[in-house]
Amino acid sequence: MLQSRFLLFVLLVLPVTSLMAARDAALRDEISSMVAQIGTPAALEIQGEAISSVIVIPALYQQRDYAPLWTNKYSIRQLLAAIRSIGADGLDPADYHLAALERLQQQVSSSAAPPPAQLAEYDLLLTDSLVRLGYHLMIGKVDPVELDQNWNMDKTVGDLDTVLAMADAVSNGTVDQLIDSLRPQAPIYAQMKAALARYQRFAEEGGWQPLPDGPALKPGMSDPRITALRQRLAVTGEFTGTDRQSSVYDEALEQAVRLFQRRHGLEDDGIIGKGTLQALNVPVEQRIDQLRVNLERARWILRDLPEDYVLVDIAGFHVRLVRDGNIVWETRAQVGKPYRKTPVFRSRITYMDVNPTWTVPPTILRKDVLPAIKRDPEYLQEKNMRVLDRQGSPVDPATIDWSIYPGTGFPYMVRQDPGPGNALGRVKFMFPNKHAVYLHDTPSKSLFNRTERAFSSGCIRIENPYDFAELLMDDPGTWSREDIQKVIETRETRSVTLPQPITVLLLYWTVDFDEDGTVVFRQDIYDRDVPILSGLQQPFRFRDRPVVSGLEQNQ
Repeated sequence: MLQSRFLLFVLLVLPVTSLMAARDAALRDEISSMVAQIGTPAALEIQGEAISSVIVIPALYQQRDYAPLWTNKYSIRQLLAAIRSIGADGLDPADYHLAALERLQQQVSSSAAPPPAQLAEYDLLLTDSLVRLGYHLMIGKVDPVELDQNWNMDKTVGDLDTVLAMADAVSNGTVDQLIDSLRPQAPIYAQMKAALARYQRFAEEGGWQPLPDGPALKPGMSDPRITALRQRLAVTGEFTGTDRQSSVYDEALEQAVRLFQRRHGLEDDGIIGKGTLQALNVPVEQRIDQLRVNLERARWILRDLPEDYVLVDIAGFHVRLVRDGNIVWETRAQVGKPYRKTPVFRSRITYMDVNPTWTVPPTILRKDVLPAIKRDPEYLQEKNMRVLDRQGSPVDPATIDWSIYPGTGFPYMVRQDPGPGNALGRVKFMFPNKHAVYLHDTPSKSLFNRTERAFSSGCIRIENPYDFAELLMDDPGTWSREDIQKVIETRETRSVTLPQPITVLLLYWTVDFDEDGTVVFRQDIYDRDVPILSGLQQPFRFRDRPVVSGLEQNQ
């Protein structure tokens, strides 16, 4: 009797087991066939969507003997949910095959026995979507090198083994945790996402209406446009009063205007002049784009930051010292004029020059100094400058025929001696770079009181350089503020090596946050936002350079 029951069980189970094995083999064959097509001239398209990952996907499925990856239903749900909500990161769900995946999901779920080819397509498309999403979250969609050939903060997504380890999250049902870990973890990224969500809500609610043009609006005035001003500022939260119909510019409205001006990089004078009116009338869609652009910048640079670094915020006109991940000091800065832009790059401050000399750079010499000498014979003496030959020996200016310059190549150097009028001030902070850019003091201290401070020839002038020097030396017993001042008073040039070199990041942000976490929009002084936004709006493609470290190909 027992033997009969066992035989019956075997007869019932064997066909089912054989059928499952056959279906598994057929699915593996379909996956293998499709993977073999990846990277060939014919390429592989699924539901009209290109499979872009020609290195990672073949390696992943070969490693698994072409078994399907997406067998955990929770992982599929998590990936689709992440794609649907990726607009919160300023990215486009269409880059990750959302529409095609939703069609395949419907087709697969509506059949008791989906064809192996359909299951293979679904699995491969899900994998390509995760690879694309991880690539964008880890290093950005737009390649910064294509916008700036001097970019030196390059990142990859890791080596091939690291990338293939993503399969563990798919198997374990932790794709949501994986995706969240791929985002920059710096607090400012979360702040930018929160600000983007807020402005996306403004857009859903209709945004705001532009204020009509007209004479400047000042406190105490009465004007029909003031009612519109109240309503405009109420949308973004600067005006919190209950009276939104009054046409009188009262004190409560003035405070709201000043707050708006501070949050938009404007002089907070309480007057609705041309600049403030222009900022008020920037449409909500443009502010959303500005946040998307800066989220992309964050993806470029916010991974693997050191605990200690100096941050030069070019568009924000500030320099900040970060220790253990926290801002411990900041000062106002002056940066390059729009036609002499301060570059974006990373280096390390290694030493400072006290009482520096200034050898006039070739561009400034040709465009500024030589024409000034031709106009004014006393210019060199007034500026405490000397002419030197290429070996550093003095040359008598009276022996030079200045009339032929700058039309002819100038065979000498012009150097400014140390002193209070030196263009570099009394101290400069040095870090290796090919741009001849550094941080330094300046005699033009009144310019720090301006709201927009793009005045230099590319270097970064800082307002409180002695405090900065003391903090970098980090040795109150030898390099207190008083000790630094004593060296300065000697007027002798002295190079001082920092006890510990510190990373310096020259970055360009047009979004920042005030002390209470409210978003602050900066002017795009160098017009650097537009090409990034254009790149975000392009269809998906991998960058031309390697994405995975250790591989010559880029996917």
